[in-house]
Amino acid sequence: MTELNEIRMTEPNEIRMTQLDGIRTLPVPAKPVRPRATAVGAVVAAVVVTAHVIAWNTTEMSFGALAEGWGGIADFLGDAIPPDLSWGVLAPSLDAALVTLWIGLLGTTLSVPFSLLLALLAARGTAPSAAVYQAARSLLSFLRAVPDVVFALIFVTAVGLGPFPGVLALLLHNIGVMGKLWAEALEDADPGPVQALRSAGAGRIQVAAHALLPSVTPQLIGLLLYRLDVNVRASLVLGLVGAGGIGFLINQSIKLFQFDEMLTHILVVLVLIVAVDRLSAWVRQRLA
Repeated sequence: MTELNEIRMTEPNEIRMTQLDGIRTLPVPAKPVRPRATAVGAVVAAVVVTAHVIAWNTTEMSFGALAEGWGGIADFLGDAIPPDLSWGVLAPSLDAALVTLWIGLLGTTLSVPFSLLLALLAARGTAPSAAVYQAARSLLSFLRAVPDVVFALIFVTAVGLGPFPGVLALLLHNIGVMGKLWAEALEDADPGPVQALRSAGAGRIQVAAHALLPSVTPQLIGLLLYRLDVNVRASLVLGLVGAGGIGFLINQSIKLFQFDEMLTHILVVLVLIVAVDRLSAWVRQRLA
């Protein structure tokens, strides 16, 4: 009759094999420590520590200065609290908050066709050539690298103060961000439907329209809603440089030392951001 074997785990470095005719222990050799990996880890740790020391000194981090500034912070809060909730302040604040919402909405939705086109050109599976792929990637990197605030300053200089330069700034920057995110989503799509259509003789456009895009539509919409949330927040900052919205009112209140009105605007912004965030999360959950 064939002998029966039973394997039992004992110590971390031992495997105990029990047989009907006896017991014997098979030692498992310990995992060798590679000197090269240890050296690389030490170098990386040294670089990280050095970088943090340089960053700490360069940015002039000082807890002492923070402790000394608590008095000024207390005075600021004393001037801001309670907020001015009179209708003469609250009504313009609500109107400006809606403008901020519209800036973020238009800056997001108007970028969709341009982002989708560049995403198709910047994805390996849909780019018509390597040259087009590199050109699309470079353009997306440029639009993404330039902050939306810089675009806003440029357009404020070109077309004047107001919401319009804010929409243009978000439009350009969002094309860069959305194009990259969507291109990565296209590259990570399930290759099954794409290969099936290609084997049937379908062209590049047919494959993208009938196999690739339908398979990643929920991801694309989820990323779009995420960018809408981000752009509404960004439109607040753009208002600080003259691109309209409630950020402009916050900037004016600070300049005029009307901190109670400033706090009112901030509270309105808080309500707006929370509402947009909850709505975006609810839609993404339904799409999941």
